Amino acid sequence: MRKGTFMRWGVPIAAAAVIGGALGAGPVIAAVSGDPVLPERSAQQLLADAAAATGKSEGPPPMSGTVQQTASLGLPALPQTGGSSPLALLSGSHEVKVWYGGQDKVRVAMPTQLAETNLIVNGDQAWYWDSSSNTATRVKLPQGGERPGSLATHRPEDLTPQAAAEKMLAQVGEHTVISVSNTAEVAGRPAYQLVLKPKAEGSLVQEVRLALDGENYMPLRVQVFAKGSAEPAFQIGYTQVTFTPPAAENFTFTPPAGAKVEEQDFAAHKREMGGEQQERAKEAARDVKVVGEGWTSVAVLPGSLSDLTGKKADGATPGGEESRFGGRDGADPAALLDSVLKSATPVSGEWGSGKLITTKLATALLTDDGRLLVGAVTPEEITKAAGVK
Repeated sequence: MRKGTFMRWGVPIAAAAVIGGALGAGPVIAAVSGDPVLPERSAQQLLADAAAATGKSEGPPPMSGTVQQTASLGLPALPQTGGSSPLALLSGSHEVKVWYGGQDKVRVAMPTQLAETNLIVNGDQAWYWDSSSNTATRVKLPQGGERPGSLATHRPEDLTPQAAAEKMLAQVGEHTVISVSNTAEVAGRPAYQLVLKPKAEGSLVQEVRLALDGENYMPLRVQVFAKGSAEPAFQIGYTQVTFTPPAAENFTFTPPAGAKVEEQDFAAHKREMGGEQQERAKEAARDVKVVGEGWTSVAVLPGSLSDLTGKKADGATPGGEESRFGGRDGADPAALLDSVLKSATPVSGEWGSGKLITTKLATALLTDDGRLLVGAVTPEEITKAAGVK
């Protein structure tokens, strides 16, 4: 799949090259009793193999599977919603079903308790189905050209081990110790395991384990362990995967009776939205400041309670705006945020005062002077960042 297409699979070649250079020869995996037996590979070799497998222009091999994401961050129970708001994904388990038959045959489905979204690309046509709004959007795609980067506010295709692995590997560098562990079995397939450990004491992350398929080196699972915990606080991986071409019927879609059908031309939409998206990107870049580096970096951005919920003081949502956490997919961001804020602790210091939200893997600070600080760091690190001007 070409760079810039809507589905991102695996580790970019450039990132693997940087990581490989920092690793040197690296230790070699040794199979232990009860584990699958795979040919020995050093960490550097595994990253190179993964880059070669996922960096092909034609994308990953034909496959289909079910991905399960599980989060156990220590948050209070969040209210059930019919959408896929990022806040809703911070607790419990969620499934994504994927089918990949080639660059022009892709399907991603995200069922929830109350709704389902589907993104189907078949040749020069794509469908986005949102059952919560009973809307099917048909998009005309350019022949052999660019594919839509997003047909929805929150993209279910981001919820894959490949995308998670890419984000984790982007952290790797001088701030990370990389090793290999024993082999594992994921979704019935033998897999290698890479282990990433932050060097900084201020990080809440103990280690990240990446499982790579023993045959094609595609990421099959990502597990993030918090310090002091024997079980992963977050994991995303295949519970079932088959590397054979999916049946053609998986890429066909007919809107259900009574559904609202919308038409969209991708090229025209891109021209229309291009300027607006570029301006939003520039605005976001101006607003966000990063304090620190590596695993202890903290993002600092403008954020008040009304900004986060998208609601005014009287509870109204102006002009159909959505919050920073979303809200057009059936989720009520105010209710979701309220559940999280119930666990917040009032804090103060030379930097001012605010509310501190702590989980196993992340800490957030909402200051009274209108800032939101977020990072996978200890409370001490985040309050220290709050004092940086």
